[in-house]
Amino acid sequence: MKCAFCDIVAGDASSFIVFEDEVSLAFLDKRPLFPGHTLLVPKQHFGTFAELDDSLIEPLFRNARLLAQAIETAMKAEGTFVALNNKVSQSVPHLHIHVVPRRRKDGLRGFFWPRNPYKDDQHIREVQNKIKEVLNSLS
Repeated sequence: MKCAFCDIVAGDASSFIVFEDEVSLAFLDKRPLFPGHTLLVPKQHFGTFAELDDSLIEPLFRNARLLAQAIETAMKAEGTFVALNNKVSQSVPHLHIHVVPRRRKDGLRGFFWPRNPYKDDQHIREVQNKIKEVLNSLS
């Protein structure tokens, strides 16, 4: 079965990577809720949370915490939303954690989440670089 996120991990598909270590990769969502919306995936394919190897739970969620801090700082957000869909609403069947910058009254209500695309390639690269700069300072 072809997996879009495995293709990104392998370098066979384009993405705007903001973080990578030995177990995971993080890249900007192409259809973000807000600029800075990042997806963190384990490099090894796991379809669901239940399938995730026990040895990867700690490093994956440590990286999610690091990304949440970096994205909040880089995007000058008031906080972040960190979520993991499991089967239902999981558009790509590869475990992934959403890290989304949030602000009060940003328009997200309940589970109705309109997407706010990037203006152009320059905009997405600016966001990518901001997050990478903060991650470098935190590491």
